[in-house]
Amino acid sequence: MSDQLTRLFSLNGKVAIVTGGTGVLGGAMAHGLAAAGARVGVLGRRHEQAATIVASIEAAGGTALALPADVLQHQQLTAVRDTVLAHWGQIDILVNAAGGNMPGATVAPDGSIFDLSETALRQVFDLNLIGTLLPSQIIGEVMARQTAGCIINISSMAAQRTITRVIGYSAAKAAVENLTRWMAVELAARYGAGLRVNAIAPGFFVGEQNRRLLLNEDGSLTQRGQTIIDHTPAGRFGEPDELLGALIWLCSPAAAFVNGIVVPVDGGFSAFSGV
Repeated sequence: MSDQLTRLFSLNGKVAIVTGGTGVLGGAMAHGLAAAGARVGVLGRRHEQAATIVASIEAAGGTALALPADVLQHQQLTAVRDTVLAHWGQIDILVNAAGGNMPGATVAPDGSIFDLSETALRQVFDLNLIGTLLPSQIIGEVMARQTAGCIINISSMAAQRTITRVIGYSAAKAAVENLTRWMAVELAARYGAGLRVNAIAPGFFVGEQNRRLLLNEDGSLTQRGQTIIDHTPAGRFGEPDELLGALIWLCSPAAAFVNGIVVPVDGGFSAFSGV
């Protein structure tokens, strides 16, 4: 049974690309895929950071490649695809971890929806929605030719529950969830059951963008951070490595009949009514 389980969850021989691979969560996912046996392309705009993550993966015995690129630049994504195919000859997994928010697309504590910046809202939609669609089109085309592959999108609790202030990010991630289901149906129906598209919806994890929102300089909780913890039955923020179980399962043969779902990894946040 142990050998069978190992085969079910192994990614040996697979090639993965992680967009946003230079971020806290994306970097952890790149490490996790490599530890499960995949060769991993770390895609991000910060070349030095990508190289650092690649070096760390290689130091742990994995195989990785730095892929400096912007997920909103078609030509750069095409070059990444061609580079990976030249090195490894295939692409089996795409993790769309690039995304984020910006202050102008949120409602300020003393503001209202009527003050929102249209420009900032469009930028947040572009980064999260278009930044998921373009890699899926350009890299997913390789999977369609192979009639096999796995795309994992990254959603958020903000897509499923109304979380005050973060209107732009919430709406963009809700669109990512809809895109996930749409692509799951389209690709499987058109190219076969070997193509699967699913999503992971993380709860609250401390990253580069939200650290100041959740934690004070001394590491104590901000008022908003405390509110989040009060509504998370686990009573804490998530650790990046805690996304890896869901990620590796969704990418592995163990999930061969799993398509079009969104898996929450949230410490119970989405299950709790607040009462």
